[in-house]
Amino acid sequence: MSDINPRIDIAFKKLFGVEENKDLLIALINSIVGPEDQVSDVILLNPYNPQNFKEEKLSILDIKATSLDGKRFNIEIQISDEADYDKRALYYWAKIYTEQLKTSEDYSNLSKAIGIHILNFTSIPESKEYHNVFHIAEKNTGLVYFKDLELHTLELKKFSSNSSDNLSDIVKKITKSLDIWLAFLTRNELLIADNLPKELDDKHLKKALKVLEIMNFSNQERDIYEDHLKWLRIEANTLKKAEEKGIEKGLAKGLEEGIQKGKAEGQLESKLEIAKNLIAKGFDEKTILEITGLSLQEIKQYFN
Repeated sequence: MSDINPRIDIAFKKLFGVEENKDLLIALINSIVGPEDQVSDVILLNPYNPQNFKEEKLSILDIKATSLDGKRFNIEIQISDEADYDKRALYYWAKIYTEQLKTSEDYSNLSKAIGIHILNFTSIPESKEYHNVFHIAEKNTGLVYFKDLELHTLELKKFSSNSSDNLSDIVKKITKSLDIWLAFLTRNELLIADNLPKELDDKHLKKALKVLEIMNFSNQERDIYEDHLKWLRIEANTLKKAEEKGIEKGLAKGLEEGIQKGKAEGQLESKLEIAKNLIAKGFDEKTILEITGLSLQEIKQYFN
């Protein structure tokens, strides 16, 4: 059992973004994408290299790869919620798509680009599914015409958010290969490579667990790992306090500060902004009224 958390971005890239573990990356990609995008091999475009790593450039922790037929993949794990993450995902997709084309080359040389975003937070409260796939589709008919764009979101907390889950609870969730990877990313501390239940008895999972056990960090890497680990701990403590107050899991980091500010200042604008965020995250009416202090009439007046 390893003490390294694979959800920490630096550990994630050191695991999946190196040549010797390319088979793990291929297995992960194939568990996410559809049959038409399955890959037999990939070329790492930005393999993990500690010599090139700079703490201030977090984008280097993305994994960029291309398949033998030219498709581009950008895989990223995101530790904590950020404003406008949807825009960031589109921006990253645009980069890997446009990077294909060199000066004077024809547009026909462009291949499909697929963004895969593994999120340690709830980003799409409107959907109960942990895996969502997005394309550009015609509004009325649903026709997918621009087929080169595809974005995947994997929200880990929708797969397993209860820290009291035991191994049998996790096993019950396993129905496909992607679930195996989600089990690894969310509850790797429960998994022992040489003693896995049959539902998790997968050669790639075994290798990932063993790689994690022997993974070593340099002093610089360890400092960065510990720094990023703090974000997970802070978020976990914030959620625990929120649950004790009857607030649903998935409350964004920093919301409590906004709530207290709204109460202290007594400004309607602050309360309305908080209510807007809560509505967007799918909170029920009773909870919104309790947190903001707004009346039911005010909620309906401003948001109906």
